[in-house]
Amino acid sequence: MNAPLGARILVIDDEPQIRKLLKVTLQAHQFELHECGDGEEGVIQASIVHPDLIILDLGLPGMSGMEVLRRIREWSQVPIIVLTAKDQEGDKIAALDGGADDYVTKPFGMGELVARIRVALRHVAKTTDEPILRFGSLTIDLAQRQVELEGTLVKLTPTEYEMLKVLASNAGKIITQRQLLQQVWGGHHHESDSHYLRVYVGHLRKKLNEDPTNPRYIQTEPGIGYRFLLPAE
Repeated sequence: MNAPLGARILVIDDEPQIRKLLKVTLQAHQFELHECGDGEEGVIQASIVHPDLIILDLGLPGMSGMEVLRRIREWSQVPIIVLTAKDQEGDKIAALDGGADDYVTKPFGMGELVARIRVALRHVAKTTDEPILRFGSLTIDLAQRQVELEGTLVKLTPTEYEMLKVLASNAGKIITQRQLLQQVWGGHHHESDSHYLRVYVGHLRKKLNEDPTNPRYIQTEPGIGYRFLLPAE
C-alpha cells in the first residue's frame, strides 16, 4: 500500500545539505516538501503549512528540537520522525516519550527513511475515520481534504482549508476568534492576529461564491467570531 500522493512533509533541520538531499529524494517520491533551518521557524511553519508529517532534527540552533516537539504536541498529533546525530538510548527514549512517532539516526539510509515515512502516513490513514460533510451543494471530504461546490473542486490553501474544516465541523455553533486562531494556527498566535481571520474569511467567501451581506455558509458574529450556517430545512 502506497502513502498518499502529494502528502506534505515539513523538514526542520539546520543542515542545508540534509535539507537538499531530502528535498530532491522526497519530491522524486511525489511528496510536497517544505523546509526550514531553525526551531522557532519550524513551529511557525507547522502551524501555517499543516503538514501530513514532520521530519525533525534535535540539534537545532535557538530552540532545541525537543522544545519544538513539545510545542507542536500542544496542539497537533501530526506524525513526527526525529532525524538526528544523537544516538544515545536516553535521547531516543526522551524523544519518543515526548511525542515523536519514530527515531532515525544520522548517517541514515534514504530508502529506510522513505519506508518509515510511508509507514507513518499509512498508520494515519488507517486511524483516520473522518466523515464527509455535506451542506447543500457544498461537500467537504475531511479524509481527502477536498472541497466541492456544486460538483466543482474548490482549490483552497492549507490555512483556508483548516479554517473551513474547523467552522464546518462545528456547524451551527459560534466559534470565537480565539478558538479559531488556536485551532488553525496552533499555540503560535497572538490576539492581535485576529485581522488575519478577516482576510482569510474574505478569501474563503470569495472561493465559495459567498455574498457577505447575505451569507449562505459563514456568518460573522460581530466582536465574537464566526458561525457556519446549517442549511435551511
